[in-house]
Parts: sequence; C-alpha cells; structure tokens
Amino acid sequence: MSSPNLHPMLNVAVKAARAAGAIINRAALDVEAVRISQKQVNDFVTEVDHASEKAIIETLLGAYPGHGILAEESGSEYGAKDSDYVWIIDPLDGTTNFIHGFPVYCVSIALSVRGKIEQAVVYDPTRNDLFTATKGRGAYMNDRRIRVSKRTRLNECLISTGFPFRTGDNFKQYLAIMADMMPRAAGLRRPGAAALDLAYVAAGFTDAFFETGLNPWDVAAGSLLVTEAGGLIGNFTGEPDFLEQRECLAGAPRVYGQLVPLLAKYSKFANVDDKLRASDRVRAVSASTKASTDDASVDLYARSTVVDFADEAAEGSAAPAPAAAPAPRKLTRVRRDAPPAPRHGDGAPFEGDASSK
Repeated sequence: MSSPNLHPMLNVAVKAARAAGAIINRAALDVEAVRISQKQVNDFVTEVDHASEKAIIETLLGAYPGHGILAEESGSEYGAKDSDYVWIIDPLDGTTNFIHGFPVYCVSIALSVRGKIEQAVVYDPTRNDLFTATKGRGAYMNDRRIRVSKRTRLNECLISTGFPFRTGDNFKQYLAIMADMMPRAAGLRRPGAAALDLAYVAAGFTDAFFETGLNPWDVAAGSLLVTEAGGLIGNFTGEPDFLEQRECLAGAPRVYGQLVPLLAKYSKFANVDDKLRASDRVRAVSASTKASTDDASVDLYARSTVVDFADEAAEGSAAPAPAAAPAPRKLTRVRRDAPPAPRHGDGAPFEGDASSK
C-alpha cells in the first residue's frame, strides 16, 4: 500500500521492495529446496536473488521506463543506459544468512540522481521492518522518525562490521583492526547484511558500522538512511565520496569522529606514513597470535591498544623476568585408613555402614 506522505518515487520503491520480500519469505519456508550457485569462494547466489531482482526491476521500470538500473546480479543490463536517474538494487543482501536459515537479510533499493542518492528503501522481510528516506526529509522506520544514537563514549558503543570472506581479502589487516577496536568498544557484531547494518546505525540500534570490500548496491540505500538520521558516512579516512571506494565507515557524529583516527591508517587512501604504521601494527598483531604462552608478546593485544591499560603498559616496558618453572601439581588422595566402624558382637558390620561396601 502506498503512503501519501512518501515521495512518489519512494512509494514505487517500497512497492518493489515488498514484492521482493514476499518472494523471499515464501522461499524461506523451504530454504532447503532453493537452488544455490557460487559466484566465487564464499559468495553465493540463489534463484531467490534472481526472482527478487526481476520483481524489483519490473516494478521500477513499469513506473519509470526511462530510468537506469544498477543491480547486483544483472548489472546495467536493464533500463536506460544514459539516464540521470539510476536505481541501485541489492535484491537479497545477506544471501549466505538466508541459505542457512539465519534470519538477518534484507532488500535494498536506492535512487541515484546525477550521482547523488535521493531515495532509499531497506526492507527486512523477516521482521516486516521498512526503513525509508528521502533526501532532505529525514529517515523513518515503519513510519516512525529515527535518529542515530546519542552515545558519545566509545567504550559504551556497540559497533557492527563485516569480516573479510573473499579470496584475496586482507585477513591479517582485519585482525589488526579488530585488535584496535574490540578493547575500546562495548561490543563488536557481525550480522552479515551491510544494508541492514547501516539501517540499524540510522535507527540507533548500533552506534557505528565499518567494513571493506563493499559494492555500491550494498551501501547506497543505507548511506542515505544514516545521513538523514543525523549520522555521518564515508571511507576510513572520513572522505564522504565513498560509494565506489569499497570501504565504508558510518556512525553517530561523535563516534564517527573517534573511529576515523583508528581506521584511517588502514585505508587504501592513507598517506605513506600511515600505511607504514598500519603495516607495523599488522605485523605486531600477527606475531602476537603466533607467540607461545611463555612469550611476553602475548600481552601485546592488551598493552598496545587501549590507553586505559596504563598499568599493563608500564609492566610491559620493563625487561621480562625469566619464566618461573611450573609448580608441581598437588594430588589429593582419599584416605583409606579411617577408624574401624562399630560392629556386632559376631564381628559383622552394622547394616548401611560404608565400610561394608
């Protein structure tokens, strides 16, 4: 059902998202029957992705035949090729979650007008949660205005992310990022659907989100939700033109400002000095994970990431003392020389006496 309060183009996008969500929900009733193929290692596509995308494109082009399309599965195959209006579509963000029956996935649709995102829909079919935004008109969840979190202290913040999973991803760098991030935050989460992660930042459910390796259809709709909810979004160095750059950081303004210095050195756009610092950090964290338990470097994680751990840092600056020999294990034995239990005159033990057993 269309809403008179929504922009006409956004109404059409909502209609398309709900049509796709109905397809996804029907397939989720028997997910074992869904045909699955693999685009690359750990990157899956299903017949549901294709059916959902087809329903979205038919709905959008039925209303706006002169618009362009950029979709995850079909690319720019459909729609006008030279239009200023381009719909950016992810028909099922979180496919890996979907095929395992893990209910964290969504439909993402955004409208780019001359390169700027002006309409956005993120629809979670499992919860029937609809996130919408029109540029300049605010962000909404189920027709209720949403705002980013008001938290300002990083150690109180819940941060979502996405782990690298493709061949060629820099796993060691991500370990270093997590080593820097986890001790500073209240918690780190990996739900598995970037568009929904961004919607949750906009709604204040989480305080920030960061990930690398993302495509425009993963973040286009969510980016408008975040900015219209009062948040900031950009690449790891804080630059706002991030859509094609395959790295994304979003959050409430005060939290965003604290995360940029942490992540900037890991950005592919970092300066030479920052990249050298990042390389040193990656090597240090990698070495600490390989160290044996009697190596002082196993404390590197705690000592070198959080300034609150000053005592540990001071201890770490001193020369390590030789490891003490392990104390011998003490064994506790059951005594078998307990005093004899009372017996009958004929020498037989009383009934129920433990010694009779």
